[in-house]
Amino acid sequence: MPRAGLTTDRVVAAAADLADEVGFEQLSVSALARRCGVRDASLYTHVRNLQDLRTRVALLAGGELIDRIAVAVAGRSGKDALAAFADAYREFALERPGRYAATQLPIDQSLIADTPAFRRTAEITYGVLRGYGLTEPDLTDAVRLLRSTFHGFCALEAGGGFGAPREVGRSWEKAVAALHLALENWPREEDAPAR
Repeated sequence: MPRAGLTTDRVVAAAADLADEVGFEQLSVSALARRCGVRDASLYTHVRNLQDLRTRVALLAGGELIDRIAVAVAGRSGKDALAAFADAYREFALERPGRYAATQLPIDQSLIADTPAFRRTAEITYGVLRGYGLTEPDLTDAVRLLRSTFHGFCALEAGGGFGAPREVGRSWEKAVAALHLALENWPREEDAPAR
């Protein structure tokens, strides 16, 4: 029987908080049970197993990230929208490290294809990039460029990988400015030479 007041949403939120504290890879059912003041078995009323728990944390975190980005880009376009998107992404990654790590978890597309957060993520991301006049398949390529740049930078920053004396925030601004130039001058698929 579930403990009074313990719901699946509360379990997942507690797991996300714990992941931010100890790291997503260290998240376990036992540690979460201790956090919630219950036995491990009590949590299995709300989640099937550790993989299910991690997937639910990933979905929660993805929704929180896109909510933050949506607020940042509202009413903006072009370089301003790109910078707002990038800054919201970076802030989330640095402020919520466990949640951010969860957003990198590979999830079966059939589980997320119909979720509001997934649709919203696609709408907002593609909306920012359509401001540069991109269409498919260039949109997909541009999304991959942004994600790999943002993730790589944030992962290196969080891990202390930038040792040069230059202030990291300035390097971030330059990276975003370079992405803006790349998007403005995108090598369009229709312009590509035949192979």
